Amino acid sequence: MKKTLTLLSLAIAASTASIGSLAADKPIKWRLAETWPTNFPIFGDVSKRMAENVNKMSNGRLLITIDSKNKHKSAFGIFDFVKSGQYQMGHSASYYWKGKDINTLFFTTMPFGMIAAEQYAWYYYGGGQELAEKVYSKYGVRQYPGGNTGNQMGGWFKKEINSVKDLQGLKMRIPGFAGDVLSKLGAKPTNIPAGELYTALERNTIDALEWVGPSLDLRMGFHKVAPYYYTGWHEPGTELQFMVNQKAFDKLPADLQAIVEVAIQEASFQMTSQSYHESGENWASIQKDFPNVKVKTFPPEVMAELRKANDSLLKEFEAKGGLTAEIIKSQREYLAKSRGWTDISDKAYLNN
Repeated sequence: MKKTLTLLSLAIAASTASIGSLAADKPIKWRLAETWPTNFPIFGDVSKRMAENVNKMSNGRLLITIDSKNKHKSAFGIFDFVKSGQYQMGHSASYYWKGKDINTLFFTTMPFGMIAAEQYAWYYYGGGQELAEKVYSKYGVRQYPGGNTGNQMGGWFKKEINSVKDLQGLKMRIPGFAGDVLSKLGAKPTNIPAGELYTALERNTIDALEWVGPSLDLRMGFHKVAPYYYTGWHEPGTELQFMVNQKAFDKLPADLQAIVEVAIQEASFQMTSQSYHESGENWASIQKDFPNVKVKTFPPEVMAELRKANDSLLKEFEAKGGLTAEIIKSQREYLAKSRGWTDISDKAYLNN
């Protein structure tokens, strides 16, 4: 039976919480650590909304405070924080933990992979959720979708990319599997926290970076130092992540467990909608107010080499067998099936 919670579950949970609060001596207090800086737009909003949801639906029985990167000082330490129980919750992105467990990266997004709608369908109805549980349960962590940015742009570049040769030696901030793909073509990928991206680009520590898309990129000011803005290939449906410490979750009464899960799901949906809205607004702004931004698509030969490198790496990873092969096979087969519908529905409509 699927674990997604309906609006009926929400109503029941809120009602139960209200009744249960009459007998509560004092509230349960949780802490959440997030990868993002204080008051970071959109990404930070989803954690705040989730915490507010929990507070309201539990009638104050469960209170969640949020520590940003500015406080805990470890943007990429969220996995360890939640695993150890130092924090009961975390908000980040699953592919940041590929160095700890390669199987974590598949639950954010994959190059040339599923768009957001396909990915949600795979996660909730195509076996993705069960595979995520296999990956995270051994660390005592529960994993939940934490808001999707949709299709991301290919990045900001100081110099135009005309051939594969232009990628060789390129120092680029790009995480996840896409970084491995670019490395195969001679680039030098690195990962840098959000708050340090502009400075790294301005000071030539890196030559290019990808972040999100118009929803967030204009706020970061990347267009001031890197005028070439490329369309995407690497992150067609980037899903953020909520993590919950299993032991802390197990200590909650059933109604508060339901409230946490519903609050996560509602806030994540809102972030997905907010991200799409902000991208539309800011894309219009780019076209009107920033004529110096040169929007580009990678040349066909570059895209062909990127896809070739991606397919080769996937075969290498799949050859490792075990859970890695199981996840890759599941995503490949689901994409092959769902893309047929995407092509004949959304794509056919947009091409009319």
